[in-house]
Amino acid sequence: MAYGINTGEAENWEAAPFPAGVRTAMRILVVEDDEKTASYIVKGLTESGYTVDAVGDGRNGLFQATDREYDVLVVDRMLPGLDGLALVQALRAAKVGTPVLFLSALSQVDDRVKGLRAGGDDYLAKPFAFSELLARIEALARRRTDPVVQTKLALGGLEMDLIERRVKRDGKLIELQPREFKLLEYLMRHAGQVVTRTMLLEGVWDYHFDPQTNVIDVHISRLRQKIDKGFDEQLLHTVRGAGYCIRLG
Repeated sequence: MAYGINTGEAENWEAAPFPAGVRTAMRILVVEDDEKTASYIVKGLTESGYTVDAVGDGRNGLFQATDREYDVLVVDRMLPGLDGLALVQALRAAKVGTPVLFLSALSQVDDRVKGLRAGGDDYLAKPFAFSELLARIEALARRRTDPVVQTKLALGGLEMDLIERRVKRDGKLIELQPREFKLLEYLMRHAGQVVTRTMLLEGVWDYHFDPQTNVIDVHISRLRQKIDKGFDEQLLHTVRGAGYCIRLG
């Protein structure tokens, strides 16, 4: 396994001042099996004002991440015992929401997508510059807030209960098929914004290519019939040449 560091930068980087809005003594867990890479990261982060723990395999990483509270996890993809993807998936299944930055020599688009879909929040390819690693950790630290679980969406008289899977408009129950429900949820989460066909294909159908079918048009038409027909105000709008938008007026 390559050391995975940009050695040309090793003598040039300086410990950055702690970023505004990020509390000091933040604790980071580094899960990296290559000793030289792990030592390099730990040294740099410690000199930048962080408290750092490091483990060299996936199983100990999982134990450490669930047993102690950390602000950011830096996880290698290719780990002995339990690989990085499985480690993060297990954390997310256990409702551990600590931000995860993946490190990996696997740098293709599909590799990065797999990491993010497994529950990672960022992905940095090896070899890397320490300054970029530090900046990404600081960004994750700034973004971290206690998550608010949204269980209801509303726009005017249109209401979605995401727990009971119910949709009502002006108190009238609207029956939706599972895909129609997912489509409406996606639109409602982007209310007031133009949602493109590509966004819908990826966010609702999990397609990362154009299937060259009218699947979106069919479902939009069905959804519009159900949520708009018989009501005074149209909510679901087609934005010609751009996509769709759910909004008032």
